[in-house]
Amino acid sequence: MSRMTTQEKLQIILNDFKLFAKNFIKIIDNDGNSVPFILNPEQEEFISSMEKYNIILKGRQIGFTTLSLAYMLYCACTKPDTSYIIVTHHDKVSKTLFVRLKKMYASLPHKKFPNLFPGEKLNNRDELYLENGSRIIIATAKSEDAISGNTFQMIHFSEMAKYPGSEVMEEMLATAIPALAKNDSACIIIESTAMGYNYYQELFMKAWRDKGSAWKAFFFNWLADAYKKQFKAVYDEAEAWYKSQNKGVRLSPKDLEHDEKILYERYGASLKQLMWRRYYIDLKSLETFQREFPTTPGEAFSSTQKGVFNQSMINERIQNLIEPITYSECESDLPDILKQYLNKSLFLFHLPKSKQRYWGGVDVASGGGGDNDNSSITIIDSEGEQVASFYANDIPVYKFAEICATLGRYYNNAFLAIERNSYGLPFIERVYNDHSYYNLMKQKTFDQKGRKKFQRGWQTTQTNKSILISDFKEAFETGQILIHCRETLDQMAIYEEKDGKMGNKRGKGKHDDLVMSFALAVQARKVNKYYVDV
Repeated sequence: MSRMTTQEKLQIILNDFKLFAKNFIKIIDNDGNSVPFILNPEQEEFISSMEKYNIILKGRQIGFTTLSLAYMLYCACTKPDTSYIIVTHHDKVSKTLFVRLKKMYASLPHKKFPNLFPGEKLNNRDELYLENGSRIIIATAKSEDAISGNTFQMIHFSEMAKYPGSEVMEEMLATAIPALAKNDSACIIIESTAMGYNYYQELFMKAWRDKGSAWKAFFFNWLADAYKKQFKAVYDEAEAWYKSQNKGVRLSPKDLEHDEKILYERYGASLKQLMWRRYYIDLKSLETFQREFPTTPGEAFSSTQKGVFNQSMINERIQNLIEPITYSECESDLPDILKQYLNKSLFLFHLPKSKQRYWGGVDVASGGGGDNDNSSITIIDSEGEQVASFYANDIPVYKFAEICATLGRYYNNAFLAIERNSYGLPFIERVYNDHSYYNLMKQKTFDQKGRKKFQRGWQTTQTNKSILISDFKEAFETGQILIHCRETLDQMAIYEEKDGKMGNKRGKGKHDDLVMSFALAVQARKVNKYYVDV
């Protein structure tokens, strides 16, 4: 490069954002010094891997807002007549970011290279408009729409999880997609720390799990390389604190607690990082640490959710799930009616074993599709391990009865506890009469004259629902059952008690039907009866 002319060197820098940032853009570091913007490993990873639609979940202070501001400035300077927008959750944040953007622009070596960077044409509180026709807008996620009617080369939603409600998030994104420029380098970036279960959480987790999603998911946890340099001073401070509490001795592997051993052995946390984790938790709380500096996506979201079930146990279980059985593994003996649903609505984790007894729970819904509840089936074996899960919201009751009876017979005429709700009553009659399925739980009741009688199914009341969920919670948290269905665990993570009522009450798409079907399966196993021969 030393033999190149200055103009040739400048052209190379202009064609490479990483070089542009390092040579031309200044930022303020943690010590308050103005330094060249050298990308950290996670920022480099994102820039080299980003696609048209990107969604980022990360810990605090890892630098993605700074990255976006710098990248927008770079693109605005090098691509004439293009527009960029960054949307924040609060007016004060918008003002702060715009000040940072202006400082970045001012840090460019305008005097040294007077013809290299476009000058300002307009610079007000909302917009930086350059002489080459490019502009950068800073907006706030409010009712007024800063996106409609414009075409943007890049749209960045910063801290989306803090926007005022899922409807605002969804509406802004719906407006942004058609406003994106129609070229290969245009992109949308959504980044945020977690703030409970909302539209951002749904969008991220779908992208994270579904490799065929249009959105590319990025997750950067508290063990990211960026923190090692950025947090060096606080790491040293934490180590000094730990030694002061432990007679001058540094943390060693033998001193690690259970959760720390997992972080050390499975995730590669260093002893210094674990001392800092202890320090942070001592100053604040474990919940705050997991929210601000998560280890996994599940931990990030669940740490901001107060639920009925133990969130850390749910997260650990999700990390260790087995894959459902494939079509080729069960094609020969799976009934034809079930084949069409395999790994779509029906998930098998273990095939039936001869002479084995199975227990199941069934929650019946209308089958109306849309945002309505699912009709769900959970089947477990005699040891409490889940062998099958079925859930769908677009199957009418009469068809679901046939599916339920067929799946139950497949698992050696599993003993089924079916909820007697408004749809459950006709469903039970169809399963029993139309499909001659007799291995059904019976619930003891008394009439007004005090006579005892038995009725098929489980009649849920406010009182026994508490018992139902409490038994399920105990079975899960004491290791009496083993859950393999990811959707069941997802529903458990957002299952809450509010004003004396239990369920998932956080908007559309928030179901609890698999929680109910699994809880009913636990009750069926608890009864430990079989009315037919295996």
